[in-house]
Amino acid sequence: MFTGIITDIGTLTKLEQAGDLRARVQTNYDTSSIDMGASIASDGVCLTVVDLGEDWYEVQISAETVSKTNLDGWQLGKRVNLERALRVGDELGGHIVSGHVDGVAEVIAVADEGDSTRVTLRAPDDLARFIAPKGSVALNGTSLTVNEVDGTDFGINFIPHTKQVTTWGDVAVGDRVNLEIDTLARYVARLAETHSS
Repeated sequence: MFTGIITDIGTLTKLEQAGDLRARVQTNYDTSSIDMGASIASDGVCLTVVDLGEDWYEVQISAETVSKTNLDGWQLGKRVNLERALRVGDELGGHIVSGHVDGVAEVIAVADEGDSTRVTLRAPDDLARFIAPKGSVALNGTSLTVNEVDGTDFGINFIPHTKQVTTWGDVAVGDRVNLEIDTLARYVARLAETHSS
């Protein structure tokens, strides 16, 4: 489990396709405190550590995960949002995030509003009904509040702090973004379906 509060920005320094995709992520984390088999969310995808070095760790990514996320677009030098798994006693500053991506949204507009940046995204049709104004979503692993919804399109406002401590400062129209809907929204929708039938 994660909170959607990004604690480091990693850089992809090695990508290797050998059965599964294997990626090396350079990090500022103290890797001596990371266990083999630990879970680290990388752009919102919960991945298992399979090797460690002084300032890097490696993960192995199945074809299924690649097909359901934006990881098929990973390239050397790409910066990725990182979050280590939640530990008992940690502050829950965002919302509960599983690291299981539901689909990929597309950035369709970016506009500066004062010091902040308004980003409009388009969700896949089957996930749009789970996104509500003032609700939570995780985008590339970042816990965010939805400002407005118009059909499959929804808007997020990024303050300067978020743009500095995540990869959202680099956002551009056309970007494909890992989308995890709020678990609570999924259960509320399921309950509504059950009671209406």
